[in-house]
Amino acid sequence: MTGATIIDVRHIKKSFGEHVAVQDLNLTVNKGEVFGFLGPNGSGKTTSIRMLCGLLTPDEGEGSCLGFDILKESRSIKKHVGYMTQKYSLYTDLSVEENLNFIAQVYDISDKKKRVRAIDEVLDKMDLTSRRAQLTGELSGGWKQRVALAGCLIHNPDLLLLDEPTAGIDPIARRSFWDMIHRLSEAGVTTLMSTHYMDEAERCTRLAYLAYGKLMITGTVNDVIKATGIKTWEIKGEITPHVLQEVKKLKGVHQAALFGRFIHACGHEKALIESGLNRLKAKHGITYKCIEATLEDAFLRLVETSGELLL
Repeated sequence: MTGATIIDVRHIKKSFGEHVAVQDLNLTVNKGEVFGFLGPNGSGKTTSIRMLCGLLTPDEGEGSCLGFDILKESRSIKKHVGYMTQKYSLYTDLSVEENLNFIAQVYDISDKKKRVRAIDEVLDKMDLTSRRAQLTGELSGGWKQRVALAGCLIHNPDLLLLDEPTAGIDPIARRSFWDMIHRLSEAGVTTLMSTHYMDEAERCTRLAYLAYGKLMITGTVNDVIKATGIKTWEIKGEITPHVLQEVKKLKGVHQAALFGRFIHACGHEKALIESGLNRLKAKHGITYKCIEATLEDAFLRLVETSGELLL
């Protein structure tokens, strides 16, 4: 089954009144992939996810998810998908086990022995056994997200749709969450997720960038960076807000931002930009070198130019 197509949709469109949320979406996702949706707020990521899992019906287009028609078989799709929303939606006054028991019944695991076994298995898989009796409202953000993911897995879905699943949790919890996602990928579970974290996006096998409801770029991290065509310069030295503003004003620089203790300046015209950087080098004693562009560099450029690309 490795490499089998899990999602295959063509020319999908969804509007809410006069607002076109998603337009002409074409997307293919293969079994076992960890596929990332990138894009600014309001770009159509959540609407796309909801159409794929059967919660919304497209106005136009066609395609399949897990072999089921997205227009006619949404009920069948829902049975095989685990969907994790942006907002934590479990009952905080119930224990971890009680929440999972409720979710299992929603997924029609009616036989009590099967339900208990499913709960025990997912608790073990998510390292939650010791917390089964704890109220979810008492858990930290990272443990709450782990319980939410356990709820998505209770019925052994083939596809996970995760809408910004790690928003608001600490870096250690995010790393642990991603370890679980990659273990699931190795077991053949496909994941499609939206995220604003560039370090997370770099862990995806492929990415899609959406803007204004339109899919702009699809590919690996390297594909996305290459598509922007940008060059990046890393600037070191006595970095101050004033120096950053001067870099931003250099001719040929499309964008400049702080990256830790350095500045990343991006553009296309190498000679023009380095001429300006040499002036700043003489003035402020900075040093610079041309480096490989990062995904964050590319993302900032895409955000900046997406409006132009759609004209």
